[in-house]
Amino acid sequence: MEKKKLRVFLIVWIALIAAILAAIFLVGLPRGHTESVKVMMKDAVLHGENRISLFGLNVNPALISSYIVTAVLLLAALIIRIFAIPRFKDVPGKFQTVIEMLVEFFADMAKSNSPHRTGFVAAYIFGAGVYVFFGTLFELFGLQAVTTHGTSITLPAPLADINGAIAMGFLSFGVIWATGFIAGGPKGGLKVLKDFSLPISMSFRLFGALLSGLLVTELVYYYVSLSFVLPVLVGVLFTIMHALIQTYVLTTLVSVFYGEAAEPPKKKEKKDKIK
Repeated sequence: MEKKKLRVFLIVWIALIAAILAAIFLVGLPRGHTESVKVMMKDAVLHGENRISLFGLNVNPALISSYIVTAVLLLAALIIRIFAIPRFKDVPGKFQTVIEMLVEFFADMAKSNSPHRTGFVAAYIFGAGVYVFFGTLFELFGLQAVTTHGTSITLPAPLADINGAIAMGFLSFGVIWATGFIAGGPKGGLKVLKDFSLPISMSFRLFGALLSGLLVTELVYYYVSLSFVLPVLVGVLFTIMHALIQTYVLTTLVSVFYGEAAEPPKKKEKKDKIK
């Protein structure tokens, strides 16, 4: 049965590729690009040319992406909380198993890397990890938007923009600093502030990793000789790989530094005076 299914899958896949190639030769190759590869790559990083009008303001398209991702995640969380969680059973089903595995993964990470005050950091890295993962996968949906110039563009991943990555880095650093201040008082807060390079390194590590995948995909799409079939494989593989890796890296770093900041101050042992 498995061999038959594999053969059917291969036949369907080959037929699909043949149909795409036939359509290419019948319709013809696409026309040349209106902008150079240098301008295209620069705009993929800075988004300075292709802006979107939002309530009369010209904003970065990544901002629209972040609003969409946030709204979808909040709506999904609300639906799961109202309709799914009350129906959870002692013998879990498939959906309940997936949710429990996901929660246990971040809970175990929080307990192992930050044994003190694990409740909040577990919730934070869960939320941050889910946002990074689905925010990275967002570009696979290819949602279109109209720029202020009247052209159509594909909305990028929220964290593929430097502003989104910096916001995530400084938010994570703020959580770590607040924990240090709560656990150790002013000295604990100052101890965390000494490592001022932490938010910068977290931001640019996240931005650089996601941007590399975006630029490779954009470059493949740009050239006509590579613009059929191959971008699907490149885009999907790079996006999924970066989503998994960056989710794991960010949540691990936050839980580790959070654990260091949450450590209670060591009490100095009083030495007995020798008479």
